[in-house]
Amino acid sequence: MADFETPQTREFPIIPTIVEGAMSHSAPFLASEEFQTDMGFPSGEETGQLIDGWKEKFLELLKDKLGKYRSLQVFMDTCVKCGACTDKCHYFIGTADPKNMPVARQDLLRKIYRRYFTWAGRVFPKLVGAIDLTEEVIDEMYSYYHQCSECRRCAVFCPFGIDTAEVTMAARDILSMVGKGQKYSNQIIPKIFKIGNNLGLPEPALADTLEGLEEEIEEETGVKVRMPLDEKGADILLVTPSADFFAEPHVDGLMGYAKVFHAAGVSWTISSKASEAANFGLFIGSYEQMRKISLRIRDEAKRLGVKRIIFGECGHAWRVAYNHLNTLAGPWDFLDQNYPIPQHILEFTKDCLDRGILNIDKSENDHMTLTFHDSCNIARASRIGEEPGSQFTIPREVIKAVCNNYVDMAPETIHDATFCCGGGGGLLTDDLMEIRVKGAQPRMEALTNVVKDSGVTHMAAICAICKSQFTKVLPYYGMTMDQIVSVHQLVSSAIILEGQGEDNSDELENGDETEEAA
Repeated sequence: MADFETPQTREFPIIPTIVEGAMSHSAPFLASEEFQTDMGFPSGEETGQLIDGWKEKFLELLKDKLGKYRSLQVFMDTCVKCGACTDKCHYFIGTADPKNMPVARQDLLRKIYRRYFTWAGRVFPKLVGAIDLTEEVIDEMYSYYHQCSECRRCAVFCPFGIDTAEVTMAARDILSMVGKGQKYSNQIIPKIFKIGNNLGLPEPALADTLEGLEEEIEEETGVKVRMPLDEKGADILLVTPSADFFAEPHVDGLMGYAKVFHAAGVSWTISSKASEAANFGLFIGSYEQMRKISLRIRDEAKRLGVKRIIFGECGHAWRVAYNHLNTLAGPWDFLDQNYPIPQHILEFTKDCLDRGILNIDKSENDHMTLTFHDSCNIARASRIGEEPGSQFTIPREVIKAVCNNYVDMAPETIHDATFCCGGGGGLLTDDLMEIRVKGAQPRMEALTNVVKDSGVTHMAAICAICKSQFTKVLPYYGMTMDQIVSVHQLVSSAIILEGQGEDNSDELENGDETEEAA
């Protein structure tokens, strides 16, 4: 049982009465020296211990970032404490901790900036809210900068466009470099370089998993649908979150991709060395790590000789791919320029639906009434397709093309105003379960309302972290784990493959006769 109280859902969001320090106890496990070293980060003699000269190093790194990223400098100088963001953060709504107001969390770094990088802060620190950098301040940063999912909802409502996610990323990167790295993210990233995915799933295990899924599809449909691995000369390299290889409902989505590719008649492959779409470099604010992770996809695309790269259902993976892949790992001039570089799996599926090459039986999903969760990194940070707003329309069009029953949640809780699942931004770890559950409250309220009012039974998502988060937190709010589904899980259920359901009894009888004769 949880040792914290799950927030109650209400018909409408209510701005909470603040509770000072309500989440001051919350902080993720610290990265050990082993994980810090694997990442190329320094560490103290003991886990979580600050390095020698940490204060000077912190200020040096902050100065470097202020000079390198003009946006960070602007964000440090621009905020006027207008309050537009205060009630927009799901973590503040769910915890009532005032330091989870985006402006207050951001001020943890801004107060240091003012103290050491502005004239007024050096001369009259108290007058401008500047403070000295101490170990207590570092601990507070480590706690509250890991109570931000980098979802950017606050930025949508900020009149100055201040992006708190960038402040969080900068702070986390600096903290890692002075000895305060997060175990969850810093343990996962090295696995990508050593093995090829976040799970540490080696090539033989990955091949066995894909073979098992091929057998499952054949048992279900009677059709042999291949899931190729490391096949040179394939048209498409599929890069997808590693959750797609082992967990529900993710794996059902992967089988949906395979069925779509099969029906479209295209050749495709997964790479054992770059099977992972997720890029946790974004979460820790390290562009160096983001680039290294992205380059392995480029290397594999060239080695395998593919023409296209398609990303599976993963929110932050698509954010990095859509916004940064060309600058981090480009140019991609060796790919076929007639296709988007990169392309989202939903773009591919939507095109197949539009061209009528997928045989769909929508009634296969009639046991569900669906709603859709707009994942933050897609809704507020990228696009799917060429048209503005396509990240909102294409997922819904695909769902409606394969389902008869669909209802949207309240308009103020979807599209670019969507509420975060509560587990993004590197917070999807059990040591942060309290903040994850409380941060999910606004989304759970919106979902509960359409369940009651419209009979919604399931919520679809196109983000691996969202799906993993909801399987954990839905039971806290009186729902079941299987009420979260992949969009391509719905596609998989509705698609009818050529030859599916044909009577193979004659073949079986002939086989039996041959066996008897032998």
